[in-house]
Amino acid sequence: MTLSGPISGQTALITGASRGIGKAIALNLAEAGAEVVVNYSSSQAKAQEVVDLIEKLGGKAYALKANISDENSVNGLINGVLEKSGKIDILVNNAGITKDGLLMRMKTEDWQSVINVNLTGVFLCTKAVARPMLKQKKGRIINITSVVGLMGNAGQANYASAKAGVVGLTKSSAKEFASRGITVNAVAPGFIETDMTKDLDPEPILSAIPLGFFGSPSHIAGTVKFLASDPAAEYITGQILQVDGGMVMS
Repeated sequence: MTLSGPISGQTALITGASRGIGKAIALNLAEAGAEVVVNYSSSQAKAQEVVDLIEKLGGKAYALKANISDENSVNGLINGVLEKSGKIDILVNNAGITKDGLLMRMKTEDWQSVINVNLTGVFLCTKAVARPMLKQKKGRIINITSVVGLMGNAGQANYASAKAGVVGLTKSSAKEFASRGITVNAVAPGFIETDMTKDLDPEPILSAIPLGFFGSPSHIAGTVKFLASDPAAEYITGQILQVDGGMVMS
């Protein structure tokens, strides 16, 4: 069985795709017909598990290691995809880390490492795919930001700043690339049930969510698939889609 759908025949690169939201996005785009490149930074075994799942479904996938906060590593990643697949149609900037702490006690290295991965990594990956997408005169770039980047959060000054930066980067790059058929949008998850949120006290968070429950990685993956699809999302660019159960309304 060969999978087909609204993005059949396209190549999609997802950063940080070995677990959590990235894994869900990889599986969802594969089910929609894309060849999926599973980027990972440390766990080759976890990345290969995602590849194996996609292949069992009848899809096409392979894994590539890269540190997205390092420019040479990112350029190697993009060149690796182009050599193997010949093109990149969809880039999902998903990889991210947290190193929480109160601002007054936050170590400079904890500030910088979060900025490096969560913001500079998005910049580097976007810059690296720009040239091949400009040549194609078509592309979809989808950034994973966070509602924390829209509202702030105590103890997450580094993470919130990085994710707010992704919002600005999304809008700026959308304006730069629009004339060449490339759309750039972002998805802002609320509180999603992943390894990152499993240790949080749910009660105060749930009271702030009008729908009254946590989201799942599949909610984010479905939104990403929509933004990657033609013709459904071809007239959408520079937008931040909040998938947060109504937590932040603007």
